[in-house]
Amino acid sequence: MASVPAGRHPGWPARLGPLIVGAGVVEVRAPRLWDAAAWSRIRRRDQRHLENWEPSVPGTWAERNAGIAWPAQWSTLRALGRRGMSLPFVITVDGEFAGQITVGNVIRGSLCSAWVGYWVDSEVTGGGVATASVALVVDHCFTSAGLHRIEATVRPENAASLRVLTKLGFREEGLFRRYLDVAGDWRDHLCFALTTEDIPKGLVARLIADGGAVLP
Repeated sequence: MASVPAGRHPGWPARLGPLIVGAGVVEVRAPRLWDAAAWSRIRRRDQRHLENWEPSVPGTWAERNAGIAWPAQWSTLRALGRRGMSLPFVITVDGEFAGQITVGNVIRGSLCSAWVGYWVDSEVTGGGVATASVALVVDHCFTSAGLHRIEATVRPENAASLRVLTKLGFREEGLFRRYLDVAGDWRDHLCFALTTEDIPKGLVARLIADGGAVLP
């Protein structure tokens, strides 16, 4: 399910999948410079779909998500991946750019922990894309990347993301009050987590057994 080039930081870059879900064939790979046009087109079209769940940052949505903004973001993601601080990935459906999934704040040593965050093109939401992508990436984190714990924080109002995490068996651990500045205000977030002991056979195997995906 995963191929990891030798001599790189554990777990990145990598190509994960494929898994077949309702929306199509899902794969996960490292971001590329030429993803700019597809990234910008989807992000600008999906402003209403995404902006209520993402951290507040300077500039307008159009400015932050213009094609010209992608090279700087790509360069930063690549640098973080190479330094082992993050595992940044792009989601594809039937070979086409369909979102991003990032493992961030990677801490090694006695903690071996990170968080996972993701967004998906509105045209494929509800088709199992986010669920399959999280399953692929979490399994990868617990194997090739050598992590022990993965967290995800979600606004209580984000029903779609909550469905993804609960479907995969993430454990709800509490509520973080006024945790993150999102859409111009400090928002509460629910904290979910998994450790390797929770899924000895992996999330992909669980998803397939539950009928949520199949192998090609």
